Amino acid sequence: VAIAIKLESRGPVFYVSNRVGKHYKIFPMIKFRSMRDGADRYLNEISHLNIYGANEKVSSFVKIKDDPRVSNVGKFLRKTSIDEFPQLLNVLMGHMSIVGNRPLPLYEAERLLVNDYVKRFDAPAGITGLWQVVKKEKPDMDEEERIKLDIRYSNELNLVKDCWILLKTPSALLQNQNY
Repeated sequence: VAIAIKLESRGPVFYVSNRVGKHYKIFPMIKFRSMRDGADRYLNEISHLNIYGANEKVSSFVKIKDDPRVSNVGKFLRKTSIDEFPQLLNVLMGHMSIVGNRPLPLYEAERLLVNDYVKRFDAPAGITGLWQVVKKEKPDMDEEERIKLDIRYSNELNLVKDCWILLKTPSALLQNQNY
């Protein structure tokens, strides 16, 4: 993976981003780099492509279909979820769990620190979670539905549900979306 990333583009093999996990704890999340080096600098220029809405004042999440910042190798890494493998280091360091709510970038998390939305941070950050497995059945899920799933997971946190999510994750990984 490292060789493929290096052969295609300059820059580091790993992408490290500060994320917000359980109880608002900030930690450095590690992934294989799937975008061109320095892609974060261009987010404002392509914010109009956000599937959750172009207005960053309104939208809490940023997801861009066919993101032009993603490299060719990155497309493969994302499609197969290989880019997520380094997050196992975050699990070993105690920053994340295997199952939980997605750890959010700071700019997304700060918009959810209001009303009942804060409940989503009562659950651990995870590599996979309820949102990922439900998204396969409802790919056009809006932002409010996604937040409600995170809150539901936090409220219903238990080992049986985590096992169910783990069993559903492989088929969710095979979904054909370019997010």
